[in-house]
Amino acid sequence: MATYKVGYLIGSLSSASINRQLATALMRLAPPELTFEEIHFRDLPMYSPDFDKNYPASAQTFKQALADVDAVLFVTPEYNRSIPGGLKNAIDWASRPYGKNSFARKPSATIGASPGPIATAVAQQHLRSLLGYCNSPQMNSPEAYIQFKPGLIDADGRVTNEDTEKFLRDFMNELHAFIVRVLTVLPRTA
Repeated sequence: MATYKVGYLIGSLSSASINRQLATALMRLAPPELTFEEIHFRDLPMYSPDFDKNYPASAQTFKQALADVDAVLFVTPEYNRSIPGGLKNAIDWASRPYGKNSFARKPSATIGASPGPIATAVAQQHLRSLLGYCNSPQMNSPEAYIQFKPGLIDADGRVTNEDTEKFLRDFMNELHAFIVRVLTVLPRTA
């Protein structure tokens, strides 16, 4: 049984993020063929092309973490109808310098939670646009916009709503199948 390492980025920098809770739940519901590693971006300075010839250590560590995974899962809130600024900054670092785009040919998927009824739909559409430009094959279906209500996920990462749990389990099974398909057609190069 082949296993695939999925790096996940939580768009919110809040320690109490509902998207962090969602990520914990997703890992519990994932098939055993997927392993997970959080890729942190909190310590990245604001990106500038001035760094392209000499990336700071935090950016080098970040880019190496992306290189070490088979796929990327974005778990993000929606801020002002877009993704949080810190996540956009991380994407800018990962996609540069020219010719060293960390997302090229790397399978990706997006999901997010918000208390609002449309959840993170607009942020995810913006994120998909960015990832498309970065040449990242994207899992476009199922789309997953989770309206987060108090108690939806308990302290241990268990989803308390049966329909939501099934949906999230199916999402993670689809992610596994998508990664297999992409890496069959676009195998990782050493």
